[in-house]
Amino acid sequence: MSLSVGITINGERHAIDLDDPRVTLLDLLRERLALTGAKKGCDRGQCGACTVLVDARRVNSCLTLAASLDGSEVTTIEGLASGDVLHPVQAAFIAHDGFQCGFCTPGQIMSAVGLIAEGHAGDDPERIRELMSGNLCRCGAYKGITEAVLDAQKAQRTGNRKDMA
Repeated sequence: MSLSVGITINGERHAIDLDDPRVTLLDLLRERLALTGAKKGCDRGQCGACTVLVDARRVNSCLTLAASLDGSEVTTIEGLASGDVLHPVQAAFIAHDGFQCGFCTPGQIMSAVGLIAEGHAGDDPERIRELMSGNLCRCGAYKGITEAVLDAQKAQRTGNRKDMA
């Protein structure tokens, strides 16, 4: 039995036939749509490497069934930049060395974009670390990640880019 869903991914509408209703959003993105930015880390929702935005909210795509997303809007790391112009969070991660091996970076960036859009980040680095605690970095780049979130949030407030998400 096939199930059809319509999902907008990075601004492009997709009509997708799912042969198995148990297909996760992560597997759909990586295997069917060749959007490999979201990583399959733990495949249990514990590491955050697969974080994407669904209807502007942070989700672990490895735990999200694609069948549940009919009519939803998904943003992945591939959909953040505008041509050759990086999203402010991407630029801040580079400026603050918010990565080392880079495996967790797409999930970290997507979580940061969501966190800033939610308006919960504040100016307290400890609060940012707490609210990003679902995204693990085995290299320990947390200082740079926190600084990048603070910097990107500041850029948003000063109007360097009106739309962060």
